[in-house]
Amino acid sequence: MLSHRREHDVLVLTVHEDPGISGRAELADTIMDFVRAFQPAPVLLVIDDAAATPATASAVLRAHRLCADLDVLFSAATHNASVRRLLEDNAGSRGAALVVHPRVDVAIDTAYSAAA
Repeated sequence: MLSHRREHDVLVLTVHEDPGISGRAELADTIMDFVRAFQPAPVLLVIDDAAATPATASAVLRAHRLCADLDVLFSAATHNASVRRLLEDNAGSRGAALVVHPRVDVAIDTAYSAAA
C-alpha cells in the first residue's frame, strides 16, 4: 500500500492503492511512522492514480495536520485534479500550507529547496 525512498534529502512516500474508508487511520499512522523515523526531513506524499480517492485524501490531510504539529514540511503530489482540489480545499490553515503538485519531479525539487 505504501512505499518509501529518499531523494535529495526528501522522504518520498507513495500510496499505491486506496485504503478504503476503514483503512484511512491505518494509512495516516503508517505515514506518521515514516515521518517520525526520518524527521526532520521534508516529506512528499505521492498519490498514485489507483489510490486517488477521497479516503486517501482524508489520510493525507490527517498526516499533514500531524506534520504541522511536528514542524515537518509536508507536501503532496498527484496527477488527479479532483484529489488535488480536495486536498487544497480541506487543508485548513494550521501550520504550513499544504502544497499539492501535479508533477512529482517538481514537488521533490520544491521540497528540497524549501528545506534548504
